[in-house]
Amino acid sequence: MKSIVIHAAKDLRVEETDPGTAGPGQVEIAIEVGGICGSDLHYYNHGGFGAIRLREPMILGHEIAGTIKALGSGVSGLAVGDRVAVSPSRPCNACDYCLKGQQNHCLNMRFYGSAMPMPHIQGAFRQRLVAESWQCHKVADGVSINEAAFAEPFAVTLHAVNRAGSLLGKRVLVTGCGPIGALCILAARAHGAQEIVATDVMDAVLLKALEVGADRTINVATDGDALAAYSANKGYFDVMFEASGNERAVRSGLDVLKPRGILMQLGLGGDVSIPQNLIVSKEIDMRGSFRFHEEFALAVDLINRRRVDVKPLLTGIFGLDDAVAAFETAGDRSRSMKVQIAF
Repeated sequence: MKSIVIHAAKDLRVEETDPGTAGPGQVEIAIEVGGICGSDLHYYNHGGFGAIRLREPMILGHEIAGTIKALGSGVSGLAVGDRVAVSPSRPCNACDYCLKGQQNHCLNMRFYGSAMPMPHIQGAFRQRLVAESWQCHKVADGVSINEAAFAEPFAVTLHAVNRAGSLLGKRVLVTGCGPIGALCILAARAHGAQEIVATDVMDAVLLKALEVGADRTINVATDGDALAAYSANKGYFDVMFEASGNERAVRSGLDVLKPRGILMQLGLGGDVSIPQNLIVSKEIDMRGSFRFHEEFALAVDLINRRRVDVKPLLTGIFGLDDAVAAFETAGDRSRSMKVQIAF
């Protein structure tokens, strides 16, 4: 089978690899589509991010969906021909964190396409994938396989909502309107947010934010005063989803959060300077949000039941042999929101 393998920064190759055979409790899936994630782009553009670096060739990809082609022994509830979204979250379910229900912090996590451990965890940008049956979630009739591949990034935002607590009737600020920020808008609306304001520095992505349900968008590069106005009376927003990883976004968000507001940090960046006095005087809660686990099933269910519409976020589909062009396009925010590869 063909797989998309990263060797070093800007060294992406389509190579022949061994698909393997489904064992007990496993299924073989013909991967039909995979979405390019921000972490995939970090490996492609920089050879990693932070202290996490490529040390050997690695198959990329973890936003995937496809059709079951074979069943291992003991598999129930699935059949050959079922279309499935595949969760890339594969915790050990035996370490202290797994036993506490915190599988996203598993000490032995095997998350597709991760260079954290050595040897690296090979990813799912391949024509055939052998997966555990419990990773597979059926895709409803009438839902495209491309929509199904949004389940993984959508689950990331559902976990952030879970960490933030109830959004019923809350005023929400989303900073950074790439794929994760846009999906935060969908997740927040599905969980009862009363008002959602989104910010970015590019008009093109702000138009997408409006299309998926933001009440108002602000280009903070050209109209920063519009956001600053929300700082009156100690702030306006109850919850902020920070999806840019940008220090300015964090600081401006703290200005417009209400006392006892919640800042949910999803975006990854470098070290940032935080105004401690403001956090103390306004009693702000700062919370991180990392990956997901049980939220994947909810993501598939919401997409299956048309409770959310992810279609406006798909801006490009490339063939497997055009993988380099797909990655170059995905890295250009002026041209793309979510780029997928058809296998």
